[in-house]
Amino acid sequence: MRLSRIKRETRYEKRYSVKMGELTTRVTYIRRYIMGLPVRTLHKYRETYNGKIKDCKECNVLA
Repeated sequence: MRLSRIKRETRYEKRYSVKMGELTTRVTYIRRYIMGLPVRTLHKYRETYNGKIKDCKECNVLA
């Protein structure tokens, strides 16, 4: 049995950008799991409509 593993998960989120306004985008999270529980998010990024990869720090999550 493995105690630690790294897992990639993609889901849709609503984000807000100053230039584009509200947009729904696919956000990919890379997380570390220990014994099946998420411990830490290593990286999160989103893909634009053109296929470019951007960091999620540029957009805010809508509440």
